[in-house]
Amino acid sequence: MNRVARAAAARRVASRESAVVQRLAALLLEYPTRDLLDLLPTMTAAAEGLPAHLRVPLEGTLDHLRTHDLGELEAAYVTTFDLARRRSLYLTYYAYGDTRKRGVALVEFKQAYRAAGFTMATSEDLPDGELPDHLCVVLEFGSSGDERAQEAALRLLLAHRAGLELLRLGLLEAGSPWAGPLVAVCATLPPLDGDERAAVARLAAEGPPGEEVGLQPFAPPSYMPDSTSHPFPRPSSQPSRQPSTQPSTKRRARR
Repeated sequence: MNRVARAAAARRVASRESAVVQRLAALLLEYPTRDLLDLLPTMTAAAEGLPAHLRVPLEGTLDHLRTHDLGELEAAYVTTFDLARRRSLYLTYYAYGDTRKRGVALVEFKQAYRAAGFTMATSEDLPDGELPDHLCVVLEFGSSGDERAQEAALRLLLAHRAGLELLRLGLLEAGSPWAGPLVAVCATLPPLDGDERAAVARLAAEGPPGEEVGLQPFAPPSYMPDSTSHPFPRPSSQPSRQPSTQPSTKRRARR
């Protein structure tokens, strides 16, 4: 799907329903914290207004978070996302791995955020920063209540559809309770065409490129505005997690 087709598709699928799915998915894919678990009743109520094909996958993850101890959830999250190369939450990783080309792709994410009026926020609380291609960043951006932001987020998801679908398939194959948000998000997007299916199959067979380079210059704090249009607030804090090969998911931004 080329740039023009992605823009047209984003306009077609943008809706309040898809924004609610994005917001729920962004929260459910966060590293689990007590603040996040405290939001479960509100998230459950928001999911109840969705059609079954979107609600049911989300409810599976909500139920899992509700019925497991926080320590178990933290350990399982790290194993699921931080220690598995094909279950990364960083969208450009699937297309570029840790190669030099990934730096250009990360700039495109930052440019999309700025074009919609979202600016980088810095804070002493966020020493690690966050890469702008983190799936939760993109989903929060798209669910901010701003029409331009939603369409821009959808264009980013469509541009990295192969990686998004591979993440969905990887979580389903692993029997992960975090598969539900990916299933719901992908269900809000247009059906895969032939070229996209081929791209997913190729990526599944070959995996991301393997050249490793330093990407420290491309690791700023990411973008997420405070907005009263959200159906519910996001967790206010996140403690340090176990050491991993990926940055922390702590994020803040402003408009």
